[in-house]
Amino acid sequence: MPNLERMPDWAFRIMSLMHDNPFLWLFRNPYNLLKTAGLNPGQKVLEIGCGPGFFTIPAAKIVGEEGIVYALDVHPLAIKKVQEKIREGRVRNVKTILASATETGLPDKSIDIAILFGFIHHTENLDNILSELYRVLKPVGVLSIEKTPWVSEKKLVEEMERNGFIYTHHRGRVFLFIKRKNIEKELRVMNALRT
Repeated sequence: MPNLERMPDWAFRIMSLMHDNPFLWLFRNPYNLLKTAGLNPGQKVLEIGCGPGFFTIPAAKIVGEEGIVYALDVHPLAIKKVQEKIREGRVRNVKTILASATETGLPDKSIDIAILFGFIHHTENLDNILSELYRVLKPVGVLSIEKTPWVSEKKLVEEMERNGFIYTHHRGRVFLFIKRKNIEKELRVMNALRT
């Protein structure tokens, strides 16, 4: 097993207790946030930092049998917890990945939507993570990020644009980005059509 930086086991257990608390759904409905992030039936979704699976099973239900959710986390207890939820719920369209978000092991241009909810601003490897997401996202893929209150909208957009993404819009606290290359290519095609 790779030696990956991760939170201590006791901290993960506390986080898991909070995420598995049914009262959390009253304040943070995962289905609403995932639909806001752009999830639809049939998509291939990469969930970075799946933790105990608060978003994983709802994402699997949204994308349905034709879609797939890759639940990635660096913590073995997170993967174990998600696998338990998969078995209990008889969910067949979730694949767990124990790995760093900087090296997902997924093929190039294979993901429709990558979601980063709850941890994006807590990492020192953000540039490397975003580089990997840029690689695995399809040419028309979407990066959805839940903005935390302690990071400004301006700083979030600047950070993503510095790493090759273009801000498209946000709905509530969920911000959506696409690859810059797509915009540049579309503008070239549009300009060529005008002449």
